[in-house]
Amino acid sequence: MNPRLAAIAGKLKGDVFPITDAPVLIGRETAASLCIADPSVSRRHSQIEKEDGQFVIIDLDSLNGTFVNDVPVKRRPLAHGDRVRIGDSQFLFLLHDGEASPPSKSSAVRFEDRQFSGSTIQVKYNDAVYLMARDLSALMKASTTVNAIRGLEELQKTLIELLFEVVPAERGAILLSYANGLEDAAVFGLDRARGPDEAIRVSRKIAQQVLREKTSLLMSDSPAKGFGSESLNQSRPSSLMCVPIIMLDRPLGVIYLDTNAPDVHFDKDHLQLVSAIAAITAVAIENARHFEWLQSENERLLADVNIEHNMVGESPSMKQVYQFISKVAPTDATVLISGESGTGKELAARAIHQNSKRAKLPFMAVNCAALAETLLESELFGHEKGAFTGATATKKGRLEVADGGTVFLDEIGELSPALQVKLLRVLQEREFERVGGTRTIKVDIRLLAATNKDLEQAIAEGTFRQDLFYRLNVVELTMPQLRERPEDISLLANYFASKHGEKCNRRILGVSPEAQARLLNYEWPGNVRELENAIERAVVLGVTDHILPEDLPEAILESEAAATAIPAPRYHEAVTQTKKKIILSAMDQAKGSYTEAAKLLGVHPNYLHRLIRNLNLREQVKQ
Repeated sequence: MNPRLAAIAGKLKGDVFPITDAPVLIGRETAASLCIADPSVSRRHSQIEKEDGQFVIIDLDSLNGTFVNDVPVKRRPLAHGDRVRIGDSQFLFLLHDGEASPPSKSSAVRFEDRQFSGSTIQVKYNDAVYLMARDLSALMKASTTVNAIRGLEELQKTLIELLFEVVPAERGAILLSYANGLEDAAVFGLDRARGPDEAIRVSRKIAQQVLREKTSLLMSDSPAKGFGSESLNQSRPSSLMCVPIIMLDRPLGVIYLDTNAPDVHFDKDHLQLVSAIAAITAVAIENARHFEWLQSENERLLADVNIEHNMVGESPSMKQVYQFISKVAPTDATVLISGESGTGKELAARAIHQNSKRAKLPFMAVNCAALAETLLESELFGHEKGAFTGATATKKGRLEVADGGTVFLDEIGELSPALQVKLLRVLQEREFERVGGTRTIKVDIRLLAATNKDLEQAIAEGTFRQDLFYRLNVVELTMPQLRERPEDISLLANYFASKHGEKCNRRILGVSPEAQARLLNYEWPGNVRELENAIERAVVLGVTDHILPEDLPEAILESEAAATAIPAPRYHEAVTQTKKKIILSAMDQAKGSYTEAAKLLGVHPNYLHRLIRNLNLREQVKQ
């Protein structure tokens, strides 16, 4: 008997170390009987002792463990031919003279000696999960490595690299399916020699079959003969393997490996090992996909909150506006913004521009109702010198100046039919001619439009072109009325009080509770613009550091609902009651005619209608 350790891999490869009856200490320290200068080896790693006529290897609580035939051990008797792995070094334990082959189930030489002739091997997934792979350390490495990675792309790359260590494949790919199978699959490929830049050919037919049947597939020598695959006929791999990735009986995708080397063939052991690794990594892949989805969803929600805008409001309807802007702003889609006057349509248009890729380029706002038709045409398209009386020089229009940026057309419903035709061409072709010119000018602009009119009714009345409406109404945003978001009224009021207090050099601490009650119970037909004007008036006329009810406009104080919600000063109660009596008396004299009653009172009929509504006199007037 000649006990010894023969180094077959690592820094000591080729050396032979005799084993005596005395304990043999193996480790990194220089005093060890077998010193291995390897940082992966502990100072006192393991020890070989003789007990009852046989040699036993004992792990001394090393950091990276001691392996016998790739199985981690704490204490184990050694037999002739056992393979001992310590760090990066491997040894054969020999008792007799002559060589002993490693006791592993297979080797590359034996695999290459096996002959295949277009054979196909299939292994059921449920069976493969429980098969013992020929290299347990590969499974342990795969499990510990992939479960520490969160990024999906990094996980796929690491997985293929791990597979390259145990399977002699030249190329590998991971196809992750979604709802439609492999039709919209995410594909990650890697070439062993050329890296990720090399295109990987994958047989869709084979991948779809494996995904559908949840069965691993191994083909050698002439796989193309069995499947008639055009991609395989072109690349003609000598061996091909496709394994499903399954979690809770739900297929997530497939692992696809192949090689063109004529002397390399995959075998059943390779198939079992890859099937086991696929089972281990399925949970990690699903977790990585879910983590990336959560991350992208979180980024989207943060983008919804963090968009740049000058609007004020935290109500659900305003949050929907912010979310809408975050979705449409990055695109170049034409947006039609509708809503009552004073709801902030231009602020929404500016927010879309500020959060778009055109944010650093011009934003041109044009009020289509503020100019006559001839002036508006020149304002939009520009004019050539001498085009009309007073055109002493060539002038660029707003569309041309805004090239690369955004054009906002407010009150689009006021455009004349002639200008509607010209604007339709701009929307379709992004080109126009100046007034009095013949040269076509091309522009790259995004168009936003706003209106407080019902354009569909205008189409029915023949005042607005239907084709232009469809071009403008690619995406529609409806701004909420102020009376629909009462939770924002106090927030807006305090904001405007602070804003106009600075302008007027007045220190305004806020709006009093009584004044807030009046504001909350008013209908705000003029929306946010009317509220801002009311607060500005209160700041100018007020004398205290808070806005009081008497600082507000009379139209707000005339609201009956507010008077009943919060006890108002006696003066205002007396004024309100007196107004009611005067209005009812005038309506009685006019026999119910609003026009005649307005003449008697010396007010406009519209104002009389508003007084009757605010003072809640409709039922009494009808009587």
